[in-house]
Amino acid sequence: MTTRRRKSGIIAIAGVFVLIASIVSACGQTTGAGEQSALERAKAEGKIVVGFANENPYAYETPDGQLTGEAVEVARAIFQEMGIDEMEGKLVDFGSLISGLQAKQFDAVTAGMFINPDRCKSVAFADPEYRVGEALGVKTGNPKNLHSYEDIAADPSVKVGVMVGAVEIDYMKAAGVADDQIVILNDQPAVIAEFNAGRVDAVTMTGPSLQAFLNSDQAQGIERVADFKQPVVDGKEVWGYGATAFRIEDEDFRAAFNEGLQKLKDSGKLLEILTEFGFTETELPGDVTAEQLCGA
Repeated sequence: MTTRRRKSGIIAIAGVFVLIASIVSACGQTTGAGEQSALERAKAEGKIVVGFANENPYAYETPDGQLTGEAVEVARAIFQEMGIDEMEGKLVDFGSLISGLQAKQFDAVTAGMFINPDRCKSVAFADPEYRVGEALGVKTGNPKNLHSYEDIAADPSVKVGVMVGAVEIDYMKAAGVADDQIVILNDQPAVIAEFNAGRVDAVTMTGPSLQAFLNSDQAQGIERVADFKQPVVDGKEVWGYGATAFRIEDEDFRAAFNEGLQKLKDSGKLLEILTEFGFTETELPGDVTAEQLCGA
């Protein structure tokens, strides 16, 4: 009887130690104590995975599968300066970029994403790489006589194609364009395909994006509205400032990236990269910061 009790006591004590070890292990997993930051891991591995949405000229795959674009090449130059030589792209819908970043499917978004206060609540933007305006593509000859988002709102028969998650959706709604006039599609190639099929009367995107399609063989019977009126929100003409985005907790990564971006600006290398993708000196972001654009 005594021996049996001793064995039971030993077993019980052992069980307590196992339970304590399990609790300690669980706590360690929850807090992530001792884990490398995304920046430390990328430097150690010499590799980073980035999210993009196949939007020319910001981030897209060439026919032979190479990842390139304005945002990609700006990020590549900065990452390489950090010792991160390999950049792997993960293609997702534009509207899934932020959720994918938060879910750690990738460690940065290199898609030329516009900085705005709503997005700033979910991600940490680096400082902007460029400034651009919006553009409107219409059928040759502009038969609907469209020169602004207000013109679209004034004609309920007009349908306009736009990419999911794009800021142009909010701009159009602010101008009075009805929901049933806005045809939302997965990416820019799908927007152009919808136009080519005659299912929308117009397409809207940033100026460089539209120009990239006009310079390719993908668009048919389309022209850019030369005197397009830039959207006005809250009494101000709006311009888009695009930047690389990181998770909010990866402040060290964002800060290091900003240092690299400033070096590109100071050396003139940023303009060289932008020029490769159809941007001009007028699209340089100047001294505008992410904090200013986020409303901080």
